[in-house]
Amino acid sequence: MENRTAIIIGAGPAGLTAAYELLDKTNIKPIIYELTADIGGIAKTVQYKGNRIDIGGHRFFSKSESIMQWWQKILPLQDSLTKNDSIIKRNNSHIKGRNASDPENIDRVMLIRNRISRIFFLGKLFDYPISLNFNTLSNLGLMRVIKIGLSYIKIRIFPLKDEKSLEDFFINRFGKELYLTFFKDYTQKVWGVPCERIKPEWGAQRVKGLSITKTILDALKNKLSKDSSINQKDIETSLIRQFMYPKLGPGQLWEEVARIIQEKGGEIYLNKKVVGLTSQDKKMIEVKVEDRVSGGITTKEGNYFFSTMPVKELIRSFGKKVPQEVHEVAEGLLYRDFITAGLLLRKLKIKNETKIKTINNIVPDNWIYIQEKDVRIGRLQIFNNWSPYMVKDKDTVWIGLEYFCNEEDELWNKPDDSFIELAIGELSKIDIIEKNDVLDSVVIRMSKVYPAYFGTYERFHIIRNYVDQFENLFLIGRNGMHRYNNQDHSMLSAMTAVENITNNIKSKGNIWDVNIEKEYHEKR
Repeated sequence: MENRTAIIIGAGPAGLTAAYELLDKTNIKPIIYELTADIGGIAKTVQYKGNRIDIGGHRFFSKSESIMQWWQKILPLQDSLTKNDSIIKRNNSHIKGRNASDPENIDRVMLIRNRISRIFFLGKLFDYPISLNFNTLSNLGLMRVIKIGLSYIKIRIFPLKDEKSLEDFFINRFGKELYLTFFKDYTQKVWGVPCERIKPEWGAQRVKGLSITKTILDALKNKLSKDSSINQKDIETSLIRQFMYPKLGPGQLWEEVARIIQEKGGEIYLNKKVVGLTSQDKKMIEVKVEDRVSGGITTKEGNYFFSTMPVKELIRSFGKKVPQEVHEVAEGLLYRDFITAGLLLRKLKIKNETKIKTINNIVPDNWIYIQEKDVRIGRLQIFNNWSPYMVKDKDTVWIGLEYFCNEEDELWNKPDDSFIELAIGELSKIDIIEKNDVLDSVVIRMSKVYPAYFGTYERFHIIRNYVDQFENLFLIGRNGMHRYNNQDHSMLSAMTAVENITNNIKSKGNIWDVNIEKEYHEKR
């Protein structure tokens, strides 16, 4: 493998992981071409006047022990208390007191954070996942609780045998009444289409084995358990109680990975758009790359090719050689785009009525799902609670309002000042903030954040069969595989691809199997 190169399209978690693993396990030189001016893809951290924004919120947690160790190899786990650790009661048994990774004195450190997220519905906050505690029962009311209970019992006795849609998936796990109360409207807000038009694979990958039964059992186990491990291997991902988080946001970790890659001889080029891929004898041989600043186009040969670019654009880059059916399926793939409105506040209007202590007594949530039908905001991030170091002035509250849309939408194309006016108006309308408490604001747009499970997705196997025939081409990551992966699954797809190269494995099946529930995989 001497003097061999790997062309990697995209400097997000998958692309950077592939480059790192190639340098660590082979003599193959990675060359990364990134479309934007940033490192990290949607896991980047955006800085605005000293405040930092995490696009979408990234919990550093994985059921894969190798991923957990990989992250800690890049950024060591904190071993001393932060200022707010002394205020917020958390399990600190992992902190050894050596002060080698003291977040108060160094930046290159991974924090341990409590995982708290809730649903804002009917003007009240509900635990997420839904807990059958007094607060939930009181907020919902007796009649709704009875309906939820009866519908769940019914679906346990008479489950839907053939889950044809995401709606069927949710009903089978939570009952129809709970689905209608907490899942239907929010999911349509995210995707822009009804749940009955979305394939159940989305639920299989995102919700996995979560159910009311497992939620109740986990709550009982939590009362009795003494386990303080950050790994939480036996807990459903949606039920984890703590996670790791880079001191300065997720982009900090990926920028560090990029630095290591370049230090070891890899190359990373920003503002470069791959506009062409050339093949010969079932192998990719070169890429054409456009410089987005100068407009110039260059050609680069390679021995291996990793793509994290949207599948629709990848197939377009193949040119006219693509079979008509493959082209049609690729053109029919759909995506959901994403806007974050960052607001700097004096304070939040909603009060911390929990027993959890926080700095300035703000609500303790990492994020809040906004279930209310009369506003378009989907989710609210509170960056103070992700990391206190994300906020320049600790006496302010730094939040992100998340909106889901399509690039052609009126929402996407609103001028920034109009969009901020809308965002402030919506949070004020549902009594989460006061308008006159807003100190500053910023708008960030991200395209193709969510690959959709509708459009021509049902025929995606046609694309897979076509691209898999190129033995040195590997599709990895969220957009690369058109799959709603978390960053750990994107990383695992990259690691698996590199392992295939080192072990001379030609099949791509094990890459596609990452983050697939077998029951859905076997239906294909």
